[in-house]
Amino acid sequence: MKIEEIARYWVACAEDDWKVIEGLLKSENYSYALFFGHLYLEKLLKALVVKETKTHAPPIHSLRLLAERANLSLLDEQLEFVLRVNEYNIKARYPDFKFEFKRQCTKGFALKEVAKIEEFGKWLIKKL
Repeated sequence: MKIEEIARYWVACAEDDWKVIEGLLKSENYSYALFFGHLYLEKLLKALVVKETKTHAPPIHSLRLLAERANLSLLDEQLEFVLRVNEYNIKARYPDFKFEFKRQCTKGFALKEVAKIEEFGKWLIKKL
């Protein structure tokens, strides 16, 4: 596979995850919508890593580390956001965190966070 094809693969996977997010929001499964929000950004960042490094993205899930490998200069508020979204990967996945996180994930909270995820995703896409 060529580098461009690998980057397109990650973008296509991210687009599929965005469709899942929309479905999860409709079904009011807010904690998993945020979990998929993490996956969405992870895959866009992996596309940027591929573009920047001209090699495969590493099999990691840390949005901060992926942003670093993509040589992104994040503002402090962007870094805080990335770290927060990274937590959704853990909090939605593991039962000891899951139930507390589910209570936190009201419709209003989830819609606000998904809107921020979408905005950040658009910013990443512009960099591709």
